[in-house]
Amino acid sequence: MSGATVPDRLARFVDETLRSAAVVHTATVRIEAWAVPGEPVPFADAVGRDFTPFAVGERWGRPWSTLWLHVRASVPVGWTRDAHRRVELVADLGFNGLAPGFQAEGLAFRPDGTVIKGISPRNAWLPVETDTVDVYLELAANPTIPPESHWRTTTLGEPSDADASPLYRLERLELALIDDRAEELLRDIEVLGGLAAQLPPAAPRAAKIWRALDRMLDAVDPDDLPASLDRARELLAPVLSSPAAASAHRIVAVGHAHIDSAWLWPVRETIRKCARTFSNVLDLLERHPDLRFACSSAQQLAWIEERYPDLFARIRQKVAEGRFVLVGGQWVEPDTNLPGGEATARQLIVGKRWFLEKFGIETTEVWLPDTFGYSAALPQLVRLSGSDWFMTQKISWNQTNRMPHHSFWWEGIDGTRVFTHFPPIETYNAELSPAELAHAERTYLDHGTGTVSLAPFGWGDGGGGPTREMIAAAHRQADLEGSPRVELGTPRGFYESAAAESAELPVWSGEMYLELHRGTLTSQLRTKQGNRRVERMLHDAELWATTAAVRVGLPYPREALRRAWERTLLLQFHDILPGSSIAWVHREAEADHARLRRELDAIVRASILALTGEGDAALTANAAPLGLGGVPAGAIQAAAAPEAPATLRPADDGGWILENGLVRAEVDGDGLLRSLRDASGREAIAPGERAGVLRVHPDRPDKWDAWDIDRHYRARAVDLDRADDLGAAVIDGVAQVRATRSLGSSTVVQTISLAPARGAVDIALHVDWQERHRLLRMYAPLDVHADRSSAEIQFGHVERPTHSNTSWDAARFEIVAQRWIHVGEPGYGVAIANDSTYGHSVERHTRADGGTTTTVGLSVLRAPAFPDPDADRGVHDVAFAIRPGASLREAAEEGYRLDGGARRVSGARPVAPLVRSSDPDVRVETVKLAEDGSGDVIVRLYEASGGRRTTTLHIDVPGARVSEADLLEREAGGGRVFAPDEDIVLTLRPFEIVTLRCAR
Repeated sequence: MSGATVPDRLARFVDETLRSAAVVHTATVRIEAWAVPGEPVPFADAVGRDFTPFAVGERWGRPWSTLWLHVRASVPVGWTRDAHRRVELVADLGFNGLAPGFQAEGLAFRPDGTVIKGISPRNAWLPVETDTVDVYLELAANPTIPPESHWRTTTLGEPSDADASPLYRLERLELALIDDRAEELLRDIEVLGGLAAQLPPAAPRAAKIWRALDRMLDAVDPDDLPASLDRARELLAPVLSSPAAASAHRIVAVGHAHIDSAWLWPVRETIRKCARTFSNVLDLLERHPDLRFACSSAQQLAWIEERYPDLFARIRQKVAEGRFVLVGGQWVEPDTNLPGGEATARQLIVGKRWFLEKFGIETTEVWLPDTFGYSAALPQLVRLSGSDWFMTQKISWNQTNRMPHHSFWWEGIDGTRVFTHFPPIETYNAELSPAELAHAERTYLDHGTGTVSLAPFGWGDGGGGPTREMIAAAHRQADLEGSPRVELGTPRGFYESAAAESAELPVWSGEMYLELHRGTLTSQLRTKQGNRRVERMLHDAELWATTAAVRVGLPYPREALRRAWERTLLLQFHDILPGSSIAWVHREAEADHARLRRELDAIVRASILALTGEGDAALTANAAPLGLGGVPAGAIQAAAAPEAPATLRPADDGGWILENGLVRAEVDGDGLLRSLRDASGREAIAPGERAGVLRVHPDRPDKWDAWDIDRHYRARAVDLDRADDLGAAVIDGVAQVRATRSLGSSTVVQTISLAPARGAVDIALHVDWQERHRLLRMYAPLDVHADRSSAEIQFGHVERPTHSNTSWDAARFEIVAQRWIHVGEPGYGVAIANDSTYGHSVERHTRADGGTTTTVGLSVLRAPAFPDPDADRGVHDVAFAIRPGASLREAAEEGYRLDGGARRVSGARPVAPLVRSSDPDVRVETVKLAEDGSGDVIVRLYEASGGRRTTTLHIDVPGARVSEADLLEREAGGGRVFAPDEDIVLTLRPFEIVTLRCAR
């Protein structure tokens, strides 16, 4: 028979005969059930409840509910276990054929409450080692919210909105006697048939495989399959044992389960998903000595330690054996565009310290397979944390450009390089199928210099992780002609092999921009605002608590700060902070942010009170790294009285003129900024243009609703350039023009103001946003010939071209900036700062007069319908500042001011800074006490201008020995050391981060 017809014959044999032949006999079980009336309860609470009879075929599970089953049975006397037969409890909870992890799941317990393993669509069995069965199953009725819904609205993301009807039917729950010879033949066929399908049809190897499969089909008797199973496998053995070519690509396959810490389910469900998956992994590790499993998130293991201590003890044992491999070193797998500098560092600090404390293991890689772009600050932070390589996968999703290498050096903004790898298998949920392996070999771009790549395999998101079928596929393809060689290994083993293959790897410099999911810079504004505020409060709480501990002996709230950081870092997970989760997740995030702000505010208030004493003097506490309002960084003192009061007067041709001696702004009769000049008199607004224009664009991305802003949003827009109501006044010395604008059911109150002694105009938006699938942006067309923009990122800034010379430039039509963005030409620039906006665009065009207009756009609000149908709807307050004639340092000042770096307090006395830098471009980012409880002071600073800087640092900790440390606060080998009371003079390279430990 020809190879063209064998696949059809083979498929029929498999589906009609072979799959069912694996089950020799089945037997019923006794089932009793208890439906949890509310949120999930622990095993100890469930086991004592009144269970009632339940049967296969019954419906169960309203959305997000839990059903406990008590299952008992005896293995039939005639069932014989031998080398080829085993007994299992097999289940079908009502699985719908879609991907594991996005539907019903279960976890099995013994009567003593210890965990057995999880149940999911591709892992729906429990081992039966004795003649009796007595287990409890916790079934989770997680609703199916397919990620591929893209833009289709769902009400399942909030329990109160979901239909209460049962979602599932218990389709199967019974004992089964399994013939593993049939299973092994099935796996032989899957590998050989899958491999032959990947080979050229005329290839000799393909012909031999199809011929062997054809002969096997001739030899088996479908009516008496057990008698011919051994012969069938013998006929396939020669083609399965033919070795791979000497030049075959090598794949290191690592068991993995990418479990999103929240996404289309809430955090509470993630905890249970982790227990199900990790218990499956432990079972596999016992059965397959060559398997290694990589686990990346400290937070997920912390949940297991708290909720499932017996499971955690077993994990600890496998970690000690080197089988359950800790990777990543972060608290969660975070977004890397939106968190601030210290938070990005703390992901590594908190995660790595936790792994060290609990397991004595220091992770050596940063493992971020699924995040939406990669900050150019990361390479330095990776290396400062003691890690030496970086792995991700998401960049393979680029829409326009393909990354030119899979293994390379990634160079950050300071020049630090870190070995980086993108697995060419292009998935972090691989099954190790022949198709996936062939894709990896075809896709790999570095065959000339390398021979090895990584393949994380296993079902994620609660799907159960690796399966025995995947391991069988790996074994069969370990050395198989026509296939890459597959070895079960560890991430570290891969890295050591790959790094040793080539002394000179290619270099990628700067950010790794994901050409997709640009909307995550804007979606769910309230979550982003909460994060920004909490990050600031954490910084302030640590600074003032440390100052109070050193100066007046106030006890340092180490445990409270630790808990606050852990919760904040969780909320920076790459589907929470970016705004791409269901409503339940964002509701909880907003509540958590509010609670954290209250707790941290109490720490700040108590610390400042201890420092200043009780009194009525009006003081300003400036926690920002730069002086604000005449108050030095880190000081508490009276603010300088404004010397230039703001004035407001009507313009001759309509509108108003706002002045304060530093800035002159003209606002027209529509409440928009038509002129903006600094003290030099130069105009910042492009001729004939107005700044602060609000524009509403259609926002219907091609696929991923909450994730994407696609280029075609620019095709149409409605300008909100007419005011329904307009007013002007001077309030508390601040000149203000307020305009009310409307669109449909939405309203915007836009206030342009100029405060005394301020070098910038402020634009505040109070928005009642009731739109769907619309994008609200604000534009500032500037009379600046800027060939690039500078945007703040963690511990520095990045420059990006304003042109579209290449496809790489054109793809960056929506870029990230943290607190500020700056555009300029030699001798002049304009800064735009924000209090919670991250998505920006910068474009330029040449005017008829020959001048250049550089337009900065800011994405304020979106209104996606999936996963949260009400995302961003409601009332919001957003603030911006535009500073003409601004340097990069002044851009940063505006960012810190809007960020709330200074607060007004009352007290009896001023407080000098605990730490001072003589050069304002060497900024003290963090002042805290050491994580180890020693009382040592930790100071983290960085060079912010992008140039080489020398500073003299004054640290007011008498008698302290100051030494350079890594991020984990360990003294750095070969680092700088300063004796007590010695001048601390530091020279930093551009954007260098330095951590100092001051031993008290």
